[in-house]
Amino acid sequence: MDKIRAVWSLTRLEHGFIYGLGVVAGVFISLGYLDLRLSVLGFLTALFLQASAFALNDYFDYEVDLANRRYDRPLVRGELKRDDALRVFSIFAIPGFFVAYLISLHALVLAVLITLVGYIYDIRLKEYGLAGNAYIAFSMSAPFLFGGIVAGNLNSVIIILSVIAFISGLAREIMKGIEDVEGDVLRNVKSVARIYGIETASKISALLFSIAVTLSFIVMLVPEYLDPKYIFPVLITDCMLAKTSLELLRGVEKTDIKKLRKETMYALSIGILAFIFGSM
Repeated sequence: MDKIRAVWSLTRLEHGFIYGLGVVAGVFISLGYLDLRLSVLGFLTALFLQASAFALNDYFDYEVDLANRRYDRPLVRGELKRDDALRVFSIFAIPGFFVAYLISLHALVLAVLITLVGYIYDIRLKEYGLAGNAYIAFSMSAPFLFGGIVAGNLNSVIIILSVIAFISGLAREIMKGIEDVEGDVLRNVKSVARIYGIETASKISALLFSIAVTLSFIVMLVPEYLDPKYIFPVLITDCMLAKTSLELLRGVEKTDIKKLRKETMYALSIGILAFIFGSM
């Protein structure tokens, strides 16, 4: 059981479930109904490939995580070895690409392109600060685009949802740079917090969250989304993101960031459900 918990922690499977839900949301919003085959295969594609990317990330980030005292990482805690991370990476990557192939050749090509950029991020792109942040933000919007594309209808609602996910993801990554500012020196990661300071990073992150909240109201211009099924859950999301923005503007310590990142992940999960409910 300890090994299973360690692998879960290494692969951040809870994030993979959210990415998978993003693909399901893209399929559902695109078609207007639940295509079980596309939804299940799309969910598993996102889950497996994100797990492989997280495992590879921890392999390359070991020294940084050690310096940042990231005891939430199983490699730092000593529960897994670095070589174990490479094995887990392979174990998840292979079935991830296979499941994408079962959807279609088109889906496999998309999955390969998106995931390869993720691997490049793990190996090198992360060091370029804002460019690395932008990739992670893109990876948060990609599941919705992937779901819409494989379902054959990349409509305006999916595009707006993807933009909101991108902006929120960029905000979360800039905010994460505050927490990792010391360890980022080891890989010379040029994060906003490290180059321009924690206060500037906090303000930019708060601004981006505020923009994401504003964009969520644009969806109400689509008649079927002017509905309590969308409005109520999206208001919960907006309130949670607005609270995070206020806390960032008031000033945060590095120890506060982990809590805020967890809260914003919960908020974005509720936001995904809001878009699904609105399309019903």
